[in-house]
Amino acid sequence: MNRLDHLEHLDKDLVDELAQVAREAVRDELREQTRKQRRTAALYAASGAVGLYAGAAVALALGLALSLGLPAWAAALITAAVLGVAAYLLRGAARAGGHHHGPATTGADGRTLGATAPGAPSSGAGLPYPPVPPSAPGAPGTAGPGPHPEAPHHRAR
Repeated sequence: MNRLDHLEHLDKDLVDELAQVAREAVRDELREQTRKQRRTAALYAASGAVGLYAGAAVALALGLALSLGLPAWAAALITAAVLGVAAYLLRGAARAGGHHHGPATTGADGRTLGATAPGAPSSGAGLPYPPVPPSAPGAPGTAGPGPHPEAPHHRAR
């Protein structure tokens, strides 16, 4: 039995050593990925800063061009108005998220009509509402007569 005890000890040492090698390999890979992501983030930040300065230079050029024919205060005011309209339009585009389907109206009971239903909740639990069937229950062309309108409604749990 002495030999088996010795082999068991060697197996444990081998497993420990393999685990250590695997941990080091994962740690090195994560360091490399993090280094690349930090570099990419720094380049994006620099790109944003340079873009901001470029926009400021364009605004300055617009103001200077307008000041050739107008008083300086009027040129600055017009430039500020143009930038304000651009900011408002960009904000509207960001809020719509590219899914704007027309104006929403408010019904007599205060509910919003014609709006798009909100997306999935941030919890990731799925759809916020059950899917809507293509036609109403009991409508012509459906499989069955559907439930009675005054029958109690039960939810599945």
